[in-house]
Amino acid sequence: MSTEQRRVLVIGIGAGDPDHLTLGAVKALRRADVFFVVGKGPDKASLTDLRHRMIEDHAQAPYRVVEVEDPSRDRRPMDRSDYTSAVQDWRARRGDVFERLLREEMTDGETGAFLVWGDPSLYDSTLGILADIEDRGTVSTAVEVVPGISSVSSLAARHRIPLNQVSRPVHITPARRVGEVGRNDDGDIVVMLDAHESFSHFEGEDVWIYWGAYLGTPDELLVAGPLGEVADRIRQLRAEARARHGWIMDTYLLRRGEQPATGPNV
Repeated sequence: MSTEQRRVLVIGIGAGDPDHLTLGAVKALRRADVFFVVGKGPDKASLTDLRHRMIEDHAQAPYRVVEVEDPSRDRRPMDRSDYTSAVQDWRARRGDVFERLLREEMTDGETGAFLVWGDPSLYDSTLGILADIEDRGTVSTAVEVVPGISSVSSLAARHRIPLNQVSRPVHITPARRVGEVGRNDDGDIVVMLDAHESFSHFEGEDVWIYWGAYLGTPDELLVAGPLGEVADRIRQLRAEARARHGWIMDTYLLRRGEQPATGPNV
């Protein structure tokens, strides 16, 4: 095994719109010798295809693309401790895959790249997994992070709203924690990774929702309005979209009080 440090780029590629690649991301793509593309099965092939198109459009030959399948993850409903254990197990197995890629698919002097949806710092495991690999002591890496446009930024832009209100906090949370956040937070709430329509916690309250799915893609869906009036519409759109695509990724902002209807609506 070579003892040379592996140069690794972690490149944020935005939420789905190829035009949201930053100039920094394009320059980074041109520096990479090998791209590691982590697939998530045939149901999400469109996500892998978009990565390939970005590489083809911006990378400089010669380069290689190494595609691997993401390890499976237990997604059954579970309590917090079991969920944390399941994620840690998945991250460890993903780390085994990444370590093998770094050891076997790179030669001395090459630069490898992982293309990360949105921004690598927000609800993505790549940086944490690379840090875990470094701690193992089997592969030494020099990691450079290129920030990207997150789904949160894309959501606010598409609805033409500021993400924050004056002197008010914004709390970004996974959906499984939204119930407790809603009880204890005095600001607005951005919800990500929602598989179970957790906005239902707030129905009957004076809350507006700014919702988006497949942000930045041709399949983009947007809804804005008082939650009590649009919740069923969102449920219908989610069900139809999941049936059509086999998956859905949505993000939404919950904001208390009446809001001007400035953004797009379905």
